[in-house]
Amino acid sequence: MQGKTKVYFRNLEKQINNLIMKRQSALIFGARQTGKTTLVKKCLSKKSNVIDFPLQNPEIRLEMESDPSTIIRQLSACPKGSYVFIDEAQKAPEIFDGVQYIIDKGSACFIITGSSARKLRRSGVNMLPGRVKMFRLDPMQWNEFGWLKANVLKTVKIDNLNCIKDYSFKKTLIYGSLPGIVTLGDDEDRRDFLKAYTHIYLEEEIRAEALSRNIGAFGRFLELAAHDSGGNPNHAKLSSDSGVSAPTIKEFYNLLVDTLIVEKVDPYLKNARKRILKTPRYYFFDIGVRNVLARVPLTDELINAQKGKLFEHAVILEIIRRIRSLNEDYKVYYWRTSGGAEVDCIIDTGTLLIPIEIKASAKVSLSDLSGLRSFMESYSDQIEHAYVITNGRVPEQLSPNITAVPWNYM
Repeated sequence: MQGKTKVYFRNLEKQINNLIMKRQSALIFGARQTGKTTLVKKCLSKKSNVIDFPLQNPEIRLEMESDPSTIIRQLSACPKGSYVFIDEAQKAPEIFDGVQYIIDKGSACFIITGSSARKLRRSGVNMLPGRVKMFRLDPMQWNEFGWLKANVLKTVKIDNLNCIKDYSFKKTLIYGSLPGIVTLGDDEDRRDFLKAYTHIYLEEEIRAEALSRNIGAFGRFLELAAHDSGGNPNHAKLSSDSGVSAPTIKEFYNLLVDTLIVEKVDPYLKNARKRILKTPRYYFFDIGVRNVLARVPLTDELINAQKGKLFEHAVILEIIRRIRSLNEDYKVYYWRTSGGAEVDCIIDTGTLLIPIEIKASAKVSLSDLSGLRSFMESYSDQIEHAYVITNGRVPEQLSPNITAVPWNYM
């Protein structure tokens, strides 16, 4: 979505266009650089009566902060039926009451973006309940690259949107899938982009959350948390290694969730018949950002060293993003017993459980899937089929109710 010459179709684009056509309002959250601004500008490009409030502009932000009713006066002077684009709304949450006033009058419809729900909630801001539809824009998904050959997992079926040939799945394991990364043609530029991104995140987001006095400790925590991404974090060890208390570690994780930097995956505990680990797992929202924060080398050698971790990370993120883009109310969990039996991902559709094991190898056998089979036995009345996501070439039936699926057939 970013870059001067490459603008890609995004999964959220159709929903935003439909919303604009119906003259409804939207609030779009997403981490920095996921393409929110580019997407909204593309969707509004054919409209003539668009009014912009880019709150990253200090002059405009100061104007709105000092007198929030300014937005009412300015929009009251505009033609009725205008489209209003407010970018980075968390920078001036005081304007939301004015936005509600304009929406209730029917004078304009709004497309609002933000990169942190935390600041809005902590400010006690009016989140416009019943007046806006909320969306989330993620880094690019596999169908947005055009990589899918088929959809064996019908529950999360999605169609290809683009055909991007100059960026590979292997690249995403090193540099991630932020749109700005994809449009760059040089790996050195990608490394510079990611280093700048993480620096800006630390300097701007954390200081904006009034944690500047803890920024050194938070920086140490970020590196450790990035290394642990996808695992079960040991808060006591993180506390010892970063020099802050265990409650502060918990608050740091909450900050990462609220600023959309990590995805939280809870353990599946319903009707547990075995002793289950109860700590959540956290996956950094983009693998490239995770790699930079973990201070690992952004080279092909990284894949050789961490292939299993990176592959699992990519598959989990894709499942979470896909459920979100399909606007389904599915929940994603993991399962791990105290004895070590584990299932990497469980999709709870509300009526069925879909257990998914993730293996970075091309070939798997039933003997490799003891954790998956244990879970299926424990919840047999809720499971019709289970899957193993692999690096294989074509799907393979491992048993009547377990299928091995290459990642690009998912």
